Amino acid sequence: MPESTAFHDLAAFVALPRVSSLALSPDGTRLVTVVQELSADATRFVGALWDVDPSGERPARRLTRSGRGESAPAFLPDGTLLFLSSRPVADPAEGDDDKREAALWSLPADGGEAAQVLARPGGIDEYATAAEASRIALAASRLPGAADAEQDAQLREARQKAKVSAILHESVPVRYWDHDLGPGIPRVFTVPDPAAEQLAVVDCGERCVSAYEGIALSPDGSLIAYVAAVGTLPDEVRAAVVVADAATGKVLRVLESPDAEFGAPAFAPDGRHLVCTRERRITWDSPGDVTLWLVDATDDQDSGHDLLPDFEQWPGAPVFSPVPGEDGAPVVYFTADEAGHAPVFRLSTGTGEVVGLTASGAYTNVVADPDGRTLYALRSAVDSAPAPVRLDAAAPGQQPVPLPCPGRVTALPGSLTEVHTTAEDGTALRAWLVLPSQASAATPAPLLLWVHGGPQTSWNAWHWRWNPWVAAAAGYAVLLPDPALSTGYGQRMHERGWAHWGGAPYQDVMALTDTALRRDDLDEERTAMMGGSYGGYMANWIATKTDRFKAIVTHASLWNMYSFAGVTDHPGFWMRRQGDPLVRTERYELESPHLRAAKITTPMLVIHGDKDYRVPIGEGLALWNDLARFEVPAKFLYFPDEGHWIVKPNNVRLWYATVLGFLAHHVLDEPWHRPELV
Repeated sequence: MPESTAFHDLAAFVALPRVSSLALSPDGTRLVTVVQELSADATRFVGALWDVDPSGERPARRLTRSGRGESAPAFLPDGTLLFLSSRPVADPAEGDDDKREAALWSLPADGGEAAQVLARPGGIDEYATAAEASRIALAASRLPGAADAEQDAQLREARQKAKVSAILHESVPVRYWDHDLGPGIPRVFTVPDPAAEQLAVVDCGERCVSAYEGIALSPDGSLIAYVAAVGTLPDEVRAAVVVADAATGKVLRVLESPDAEFGAPAFAPDGRHLVCTRERRITWDSPGDVTLWLVDATDDQDSGHDLLPDFEQWPGAPVFSPVPGEDGAPVVYFTADEAGHAPVFRLSTGTGEVVGLTASGAYTNVVADPDGRTLYALRSAVDSAPAPVRLDAAAPGQQPVPLPCPGRVTALPGSLTEVHTTAEDGTALRAWLVLPSQASAATPAPLLLWVHGGPQTSWNAWHWRWNPWVAAAAGYAVLLPDPALSTGYGQRMHERGWAHWGGAPYQDVMALTDTALRRDDLDEERTAMMGGSYGGYMANWIATKTDRFKAIVTHASLWNMYSFAGVTDHPGFWMRRQGDPLVRTERYELESPHLRAAKITTPMLVIHGDKDYRVPIGEGLALWNDLARFEVPAKFLYFPDEGHWIVKPNNVRLWYATVLGFLAHHVLDEPWHRPELV
């Protein structure tokens, strides 16, 4: 029997600590992260701040404890540690202890009790600090008609007492992923000195409510850059970067284009220049692409220029080194998906030279040491949970130095390898393959094909929600393919699948599956398939194309593309790619699985959350009803209080238990056992 791990027990798996966020003190001596653990009643995850030793010599030390948890650590220049929390204050006013709104809190550099710094009606969504000044910037919402925070609070209280929940929208969008937008309108504010007795709050204007969130302050705190929405019609709304005077809120320039989205702004150490991501907007013919864009922060005559004209991958949020390179030009660090990994890259803005600093793994939350010689980041991989590491800021192809911190997963129920093959058009393809410990030629393992969402993403990092090791503990090998449309393989990989989401991506998935099943430690007679979001679309598409799999699990999946186009939270994106369903219908007819429902014979498990606004519940209901109409063996796991992802701990356990039970029944020929509590 294989050695038992946390993945063999769903309760133990859900209880594993989860690491996120990273903040470095101005002097480089303190590194703070957030560790989420189960609450005492095991019904929710609670975050706490932990102090990690940058030298790696001392064990990590817990800094905060509260029933509601902490998030988003950041430092002020004097070493004060800030964070967000909805914890009650020490002496709450009547009703205040029942509020669940995030406020800004602080911990003194020399120790002591946490104190609330700033609260706003409706809570604080995010904030940013300046490297050399006490000014902070924050994003919060304000009700229409409210002139200031006091009036905003009064209006919110009146709505609550009247039990009014209605929202009157006068522009798009109205929903985002798993929550309703409004009634508050997102705005950006700055505060010159959070330690002052009387806080002077500067209203800097409305900001974006899309995926392109981001606020940045120049090092001296004089400028603020934030992401705002421009455009009115659904297919015109796009993200722009606004630069404003942080002391007055006066807009100095807006970086925008009808053909591009701008986001993730970061100021250079000189405070005069700004780097951000620039994403070419998708069209019917083009899948878009992403680069880094350098502009003068205040000169609106400077349209900027591309820092990565020959870089094949899609860069993420830029981070400046505090010190320039040898040529005197600023140095920028960023991450990007690349061939099943997501390395840290070093870019010299003077020469344009790009150096990959890491050999393997997927990196996030990169921060630079004040001396410019060291980087810190969170590293994960398909077989490694996120954990803080230290990197040399210039050495190429290095292995990082791990830093002591809770959350490391030391025992896995199997091993990780790769599968390689060639597509019909000659494109090199690859996938990760998770092998259970007991897989061998004598005892071949059943195969579970698991297609990622996106679709423009990659299997390269650890996933708590889509964790293949839970399936490996149950005895399955898990194939994680990166087909056409995946990131990390150059622009051509996106272009191959853009015209038909069920074309080259489907063929690539099948080619990698066929190649994997040539291994003698896999059982080609016992196979199943699953996926979520776009992976759920692929699950539905595969169900209409072949009966080779004994079971298919489809989560948050697209089914009827005609109806989906008008009800998703981002219809403009969809119509730019898919076409207006009243005018141009060929891709709907080519790609919509619901038109082929009568061809499905494979048993299917449908999973959907009612609060999913990206792929609304109507898609899951329509699929479920069509499966019933055509008498396909099926089950429907419905979560009334979950969104696109299932995140509540006991719902997560139930999700995995139902999936594994469904697979065991149809793939392993075991009796069906209804999971507990449903």
